[in-house]
Amino acid sequence: MKFQNAVNIEDLRKIARKRLPKFVFSYVDGGSEDERTLSGNLDALARWRFKPRTLIDVSARDTAATVMGAPARMPVIVGPTGLNGLSWRNGDLEMAQASAIMGVPFAASTVCMSLLEDVREQAGGELMFQAYVFNERRITDALIQRAQDAGFGTLIITSDFPVAGKRERDFRSGMLPKQQFPLSTKLNILMHPRWVASVATNKPRFVNVERELGPGHDVNNFVGHGMFDPSLCWDDLKRFRDRWPGNLLLKGVLRADDAQRAVSIGVDGVVLSNHGGRQLDSAISGLDALPEVAAAIAGKASIIVDGGVRRGSDIAKAIALGAQAVILGRAPVYGLAAGGREGALKALEILQEELDTTLALTGCRSIGDLSPDLLVKVE
Repeated sequence: MKFQNAVNIEDLRKIARKRLPKFVFSYVDGGSEDERTLSGNLDALARWRFKPRTLIDVSARDTAATVMGAPARMPVIVGPTGLNGLSWRNGDLEMAQASAIMGVPFAASTVCMSLLEDVREQAGGELMFQAYVFNERRITDALIQRAQDAGFGTLIITSDFPVAGKRERDFRSGMLPKQQFPLSTKLNILMHPRWVASVATNKPRFVNVERELGPGHDVNNFVGHGMFDPSLCWDDLKRFRDRWPGNLLLKGVLRADDAQRAVSIGVDGVVLSNHGGRQLDSAISGLDALPEVAAAIAGKASIIVDGGVRRGSDIAKAIALGAQAVILGRAPVYGLAAGGREGALKALEILQEELDTTLALTGCRSIGDLSPDLLVKVE
């Protein structure tokens, strides 16, 4: 199947799986340990069922929303996903371009494989930067300053990564811990000559981190082993709030009390996230946390949710339960891996079309009409 003929996100996933070497697809698709959190994100969305209104004039509908103060064609943020350059040549740049064309924000990851300045110049649109906090704080600070200088409007501090989760698919492929691939992975790579020709020959690297490390340092070793700071705490969040002039989001929140504390420090919003099932296995989903967090901080700060979004109806469910927007992780990456910028755009178009259909079938003319009374939780 060609990506242009994809009917849903799962079609794009199947194309991506065929096109990518196994070690890359495993990185994109996998989670930690037994992957209970990964599957739980999908299950959490499936438990909510619609109780639609009827006999509503829905001849005119609008999926537009405001996301962190900026207009968006639908209430989503694309990314931050790491290593997009392994899914497609210049993958981060192509993803950012697709987001700009679609009119939705793009969040660049710390492990983005395109320079932040290039993303600004060659993609534009509404941009956000997701920061991991490193043991070497000077690297984190330098990346944040570069994002600010490049005109990124929102900073996302990721809090759920004091240490790396045990991603067993990546250990089996050899991608972790040191990118030392066994013979089976090397042979599988050779079975994907188009990927080798278009991606591997481009030597995708962690170019932003590499620039700040300077010459003589192994960026892969730093990212894999010396990167994360388990001492990250609330005082650090205060420091980031003091130094960042734009919107500040705290990502990795799953508790109402943590959300309230973040708001008291002055964040503009929280991202309810279990890191796409890639960190703590058996963690609750962001959607599971949403009703409690919405009751605690609604009207005080923005609430954004990620994890498991594969349908436009998933977006509608999150908005109805109190989220301002959802973050799309794997869904547009599957599109990127299937067809580059156009494939990522196809994924976003599929989701918008499904969201529009969901509005019509639930008796809603706009995103603002989505409300909790449209949903029932089925255990």
